[in-house]
Amino acid sequence: MHLTTKRLVLSKLQPEDWQLFNALHTDNQVMQWISEIPALSDIRQRFNERLAPWQTTSYHMLCMVVRLRDSGEALGMLGANADWRPHRQVEVGYSMLPQYWGHGYASEALQALCQFLAEQCEFHKLKASVVEGNWASRRVLEKNGFVLEGTLRDNYLLRGEWVNDWVFGRLNKVC
Repeated sequence: MHLTTKRLVLSKLQPEDWQLFNALHTDNQVMQWISEIPALSDIRQRFNERLAPWQTTSYHMLCMVVRLRDSGEALGMLGANADWRPHRQVEVGYSMLPQYWGHGYASEALQALCQFLAEQCEFHKLKASVVEGNWASRRVLEKNGFVLEGTLRDNYLLRGEWVNDWVFGRLNKVC
């Protein structure tokens, strides 16, 4: 599975992507809004689970690597967790290496993933949760047509502190 944009190529996670996967999960800046840095055994388990083939009815996450189209350099990853039956919904997420923040890569990659999920997979609703205060991630979602649907108070325990989550949704009007 490959998706392409003007500057990027998105491809399904492969065994040779371990270094990127591990780098993202162990970087303090990347994990600031996600979770504590997991143990290496947990990171390895997540990686192995995401290598499995994916389809809309899968119970595991679709994980795609984002690369520069010209050089093949890995920038980060995007994911999608499907809830096909009975809701035809999918939750999206993304993480980029800090040196690639602020260049529009996350927005461009998410646009390609959303188009694939809406048009090819025919999900009715795309959704995302973002820890309140993560304005950069919120902007990525809003650039891609996601609308703030509400705030879940004390929804997530992040580094020993309860935080609110912003909940975003994007409807696929075709389905």
